[in-house]
Amino acid sequence: MSETRNKEIVPRPKRWSATRKMEIVIRYLRGESIDDLSREIGIAASNIEEWHQRALKGITLSLKDREGDPLHKNLDLAKKRIGELSMEVELLREKGKKQGVFWGGKW
Repeated sequence: MSETRNKEIVPRPKRWSATRKMEIVIRYLRGESIDDLSREIGIAASNIEEWHQRALKGITLSLKDREGDPLHKNLDLAKKRIGELSMEVELLREKGKKQGVFWGGKW
């Protein structure tokens, strides 16, 4: 399929880049009719509405993110400690296997 622009036939892209979707969503947010946009670009209005909803969710998430939030800092420290403990357990298991120590029901 293709779209017509100034009596010139322009092939419609099969995949839409994030930049192109953003341009369309911005036009929709500025008040252009979803039906007019749909006809112009040759895709279903439901696709434009989906892009719009996803964009709003992304905006909301980015505004909720708080840099320097102590909760995030504590979570990062906890994840780091879990990683360290997991590594220590693995090393102790390997050491136990080499020394023939009974570990976890296996010799």
